[in-house]
Amino acid sequence: MVKTLTYSAINRQVTFKSNTNTLLDLSIANRIPHLHECGGNGICTTCRVRVLDGVSNLSPKTEFEKSSSQARKWDPSIRLACQARPKGDVTLQRLIWSSGEVNNLQKELVPTGRAEERPIAILFCDLRNFTNLSSKNLNYDIAYMLNKFYTALGEPILMNNGVIYQYVGDEIVGVFGTTGGTAEKNCEDAIRAALGMQYALDSLNRSDLKDIEIKLKSGIGLNFGTAFLGHLGHPTHKQFSVIGDPVNVASRIQNETKVTNTDILISETILDNVNKETVIIGRKFCNKLAGKEDPLNLFELKGFKAMDLQLELQASMNIMLEDEDKFAKTFYDKVFEIAPFVRALFSNNMTDQGRLLTHMLGGIVYSLSRPEHLKKGLAKLGKSHIQYGVKAEYYPVVKQAMIETIDEVLGGYKTLKTMEAWNTALDFVIDTMKSNAH
Repeated sequence: MVKTLTYSAINRQVTFKSNTNTLLDLSIANRIPHLHECGGNGICTTCRVRVLDGVSNLSPKTEFEKSSSQARKWDPSIRLACQARPKGDVTLQRLIWSSGEVNNLQKELVPTGRAEERPIAILFCDLRNFTNLSSKNLNYDIAYMLNKFYTALGEPILMNNGVIYQYVGDEIVGVFGTTGGTAEKNCEDAIRAALGMQYALDSLNRSDLKDIEIKLKSGIGLNFGTAFLGHLGHPTHKQFSVIGDPVNVASRIQNETKVTNTDILISETILDNVNKETVIIGRKFCNKLAGKEDPLNLFELKGFKAMDLQLELQASMNIMLEDEDKFAKTFYDKVFEIAPFVRALFSNNMTDQGRLLTHMLGGIVYSLSRPEHLKKGLAKLGKSHIQYGVKAEYYPVVKQAMIETIDEVLGGYKTLKTMEAWNTALDFVIDTMKSNAH
């Protein structure tokens, strides 16, 4: 008996006969973009869906689903696509649309109605020249520029396993480690995010804001310590909150970037929790901060000593995928030029195929901050490509076309480090996929 799976948001229907495939299997088989960061192995919740109709036509919840649902207080209509197997008609809505949304899922596991003490890294980023900017532009234009600023500088926080805590005027606050992780990883994530924000602001000044007379700058302060996290507030309006002295100190450190004429300042607690041999430290300061009795050691962060794979990929991705359809078309044109015989694999709408490609590429870059998920996701991807008819000998074609596309699309934004990073990353992706393609 033929049954139907309907994706409400894209008004797409697919049919199936077997009761053994999961909702995620059916998405993959029909090349419908569906986030599944862990590769559908039941160790994350990014493939979640809301069942609009036919919830009784799904298999019972697995133990992982039950525990996830209980911890996150889901209503019965929410299911994990990698766990639920349809046995009749189902209409669903995919709930996580972009990789950037994945990090905000961390807030689900923050206590409700009480605060819990956790070690975290805190990042404060302040936009410079905002007063001059406001006086020389219309309110509508100011709002446009702030949204560009928030988007461009918020992405590095999300790409590095952080949560955007709040926007305060021209300031962005990021938090790293809300759901755990080692002190070293949380501090490295914060450092990488800070450096990524500088890349993003430079890109913003050179592109979207190039016609504005004032060049935007920022000051960033990083601190690490134990703070209280929770969903706090009135019973009818609780919100994610981070409270504690480390947060206040991070804000004060950001203020010191103005006094010291630096771009990024980090506390000694940040520096103590990372490998000092991997970062470039400039000037050192011992400054008295407002509200603190004793002076605090602060360090100017200049960058990483060696090429940092994650930072280079993250910094280039938003430029590469600014026009996703154009990127995908350029890539597939190159694939078909290098190997015309593979065109037969692509009988579907190439626009949809292209969006699946950019969805996958963005997901890989975002998942670099969670390598345990990435490897499992790539393993699943390798197996699914076998179903598409992809053979091992096609992978060199894919890599050549991808490198040429990245080189062309980045244009003046590319550097030797950027291209080295993409070469390394593509080798890792291809090797992982090939080793699991059996």
